[in-house]
Amino acid sequence: MARRKKEDRQEVILAPIAEQAITETLETNYMPYAMSVIISRAIPEIDGLKPAHRKLLYTMYKMGLLGGKFTKSANVVGSTMKLNPHGDSAIYETMVRLTRGNEALLHPLIESQGNFGKAYSRDMAYAASRYTEVRLEPICAELFTDINKNTVKFVDNYDGELKEPTLLPAAYPSILVNPNQGIAVGMASNICSFNLREVCEATIEYMKDENCDIMEIMPAPDFSLGANIIYDKDEMRGIYETGRGSFKMRASYRYDKKNNCVEITEIPYSTTSEQIIGKIMELLKANKLREISDARDETDLNGFKIAIDLKRGINPDELMLKLYKLTSLEDSFSCNFNILINSVPRVMGIKEILKEWVAFRMTCIRNGAKFDIEQKSRRLHLLMGLKKILLDIDKAISIIRHTEADSEVVPNLMVGFGIDRVQAEYIAEIRLRNLNKEYILKNVDNIEKLTQEIAELNKLLSSDKAVKSQISKQLKDIAKKYGQDRKTQLIEAENLDMYREEEHVDDYACTVFFTRGQYIKKVTANSLRFTTSEHKLREDDEITVTTETTNVSELVFFSNKCNAYKLKTQDIPDCKVTQLGEYLPGILDLEADEKILYAVVTKDYKGIMLFTFENGKMAKVELSNYKTKTNRKKLVNAYSDKSPIVDILYLETDTDVAVITDNNKVICLDTALVPLKSTKSTQGVQVVKQPKGGVRPARVTLAEASDIDNIKRYSVRTLPAAAKTIKAEDMQLSLL
Repeated sequence: MARRKKEDRQEVILAPIAEQAITETLETNYMPYAMSVIISRAIPEIDGLKPAHRKLLYTMYKMGLLGGKFTKSANVVGSTMKLNPHGDSAIYETMVRLTRGNEALLHPLIESQGNFGKAYSRDMAYAASRYTEVRLEPICAELFTDINKNTVKFVDNYDGELKEPTLLPAAYPSILVNPNQGIAVGMASNICSFNLREVCEATIEYMKDENCDIMEIMPAPDFSLGANIIYDKDEMRGIYETGRGSFKMRASYRYDKKNNCVEITEIPYSTTSEQIIGKIMELLKANKLREISDARDETDLNGFKIAIDLKRGINPDELMLKLYKLTSLEDSFSCNFNILINSVPRVMGIKEILKEWVAFRMTCIRNGAKFDIEQKSRRLHLLMGLKKILLDIDKAISIIRHTEADSEVVPNLMVGFGIDRVQAEYIAEIRLRNLNKEYILKNVDNIEKLTQEIAELNKLLSSDKAVKSQISKQLKDIAKKYGQDRKTQLIEAENLDMYREEEHVDDYACTVFFTRGQYIKKVTANSLRFTTSEHKLREDDEITVTTETTNVSELVFFSNKCNAYKLKTQDIPDCKVTQLGEYLPGILDLEADEKILYAVVTKDYKGIMLFTFENGKMAKVELSNYKTKTNRKKLVNAYSDKSPIVDILYLETDTDVAVITDNNKVICLDTALVPLKSTKSTQGVQVVKQPKGGVRPARVTLAEASDIDNIKRYSVRTLPAAAKTIKAEDMQLSLL
C-alpha cells in the first residue's frame, strides 16, 4: 500500500509555467477591468447618474413608485438585482445616499420613511432595508420625461431577460444639480452641486449666447448641508473654465449667550461631526484649546447642532477663527468634473458640460418627436381609410356581410374602397355598433388636428431654435416648480478675518534644554531664576544644547535618518528643572530606529548649518532652507545621505571650527572656506584629506571651545587639508 502511494506521487507531472510579457498581461487582463470600472461603475454620465443609480431609479419607476405609495426598501433592492448583480448591500447603500433622510443631495431623488443615517455623520448607521420605506420624489418625473417614446437607447440587462436604459432623458442638467463622487482606476470624479434655479437660468442663457458669463447667474456651488463658501472669484472662474480646482468652506455658527456656548449649525460638505468633535477633543487634551471646556453633538429632530462650551470671558468670534484654523470647521472641496461622454471620460468646465447636456437633451427631444410623428402618422393613415368608408357605409357592411370566408373580408374591403391592408384591418376590427355615421365622423374630424400636429413636429425636427425653445420652456417650468433659495452662502475672501496664531500666543522668556537621551525641556526664566535644584536627567544622560529664547520661536531637529523635524516652542509644555521633560520620539513620531542628533532653536531662521560626514566632506547651507510656509512637521532629505553623518553644528555666521579626526589629529578652518550651497542635500566639499589609512572626522566644535591651546597653530588656508597631530603642550584633555 505504501509502495502504491509512492508510485502515485512519482506519476505527478507539473505543468510548465507559461511565460507572458507584462505588457500583454496588462492589455489582456488589467485594461478590461480598468475600463469596466471607469465606464460601468465609478464615473457619472451626462444624465448625472452612475449605472447603479440609474438601475435603481428605473426599477422604482417600473414598480410604479413615482406618485405611488411607499414600499419596503427590501422590495426595491430585490427588484433592482434583476438589473444590478452587485449584491443587495451595495444597492441599498446606493439607495441610502439618494434619499431625503440622508441629506446628501441638494434635491433628493427618493422620498424616505425611517432611519437612513446622515451625510454629515460617519457613525450614524442607517436601518436595515426591511425596516425602511421609499418611493420616488416628484422631481424624478423630470428624469423620466418621455422615456417611453424611445428618447434614449435601451439595452439588454446582464442576463438578457429585461431591457434597461443606457441614460435617462433628464429634462434638466441633473449632473450639476446633485453632487457626485467616484474613484475609478487611474482617475476619479468629484462634482459639486449647484442651485437648481441658477442652473436652469444659466442653461437658458447659455443656449441664447454661448459667450455669456455663467458666473453672473450661477456664482458658486450650493450644498445640501449649507455652510459658507470663502468666495474668490478668480479661483472659482478657474474651476468653471477647467473643471479642476478647489475652494474653501466654513461652518456656520451662532452664540448662545445664556449658556455661554457656540452652536455649530452648518458644516462643510466634505467633513463630519465626528471628525470635528474628535479633533476638538484632541486639541483640548493637548492643552492647545484652553478657551473651551467641552464639545458635544446635540443633533436632534430639530436639525444638526454641535455645542461647544466656552470658559468665562472668551470671545466666541476669536475662538471660531482659531477653530477654523485648527479643525475641519474650515475645509476644502476639491473639484474634478470628470464625466463620461459616449463612454469616454472627459474633464470639462461648466460651459462644456452645458454644451454636452444641451446636445444630449436636443437628441432626446428629437427622438421623442420622431416617435410621436410615427404614432400620429399611423393613426392618420387609419383615419384616412375610415374616411373613405364614410362615403358609403352600407357598401362596407354589405361587403363584410356577403363575404363567405373570413380571410376574404380584408382583401374585399381593400378592393371595394381602394385602401391598403392596414386600413382594411382597422375597419374590419371596428365593432358593428360603431359602424354608424356619428362614430365615423367623430374620428374623421381628428384628421385635420393630426395633420397639423405632424406638421408642427416636423417643423420642430428641422429647427434647432425650436428644440432649444422647448428646452427653455421645460427648464423654466422645472425651476418654478422645484427651485429653492441657496443654502450655501458666499463670504468674500478679501473681507475675511483670519486667525493669526502669533497674535494669540503668550510671549515670555524661556530656556530650551536638549539632552543626548532625546529629552527636551522648556523652562521659563522665572522658574530658572528662583530654583536651586539641579536638572533631573536619566542615568548616563547629559544636556547637549542649551538655548535662551522666547515662547514665540521654532525648533528644528535633525535625525540620523536625514530628516528634519519642526516644532513650535509654544507646543512644548512648560516644566521645571526637576522634571525629565518631554520625550522627543513620542512627540515627533520618529521611526523605531530613528534618533535626534541635533536641535536648533530659532525665531527668524537666520544663520547657517554645518554638516560633517565620515568621508571627510563638509556641507554648509542656510538655516532658512528649512523654513516652510505651511505647518509641515517633517522635512525629508534634510542633508546628504551619501556618507554617514559625523557632526552637525549651527553657526550664526562664519567662524573658526575645529575638526578632530579619529586618530586624534585636528584641522582648524574658517567656515568661509566652505562654499554655501542652496540645496539641503548637497554633499559639500572635501575638507579632510583621506590617505590610504582612511582618516575620518570624529567630532566638530567651535575652535574656541575645542579644549586645544593655541588652536590657531592648526589653521589651514585651503581645502582639502591634512589633519595635524596635536602637540602635547596644546592638549588640555582627551578629545575623543
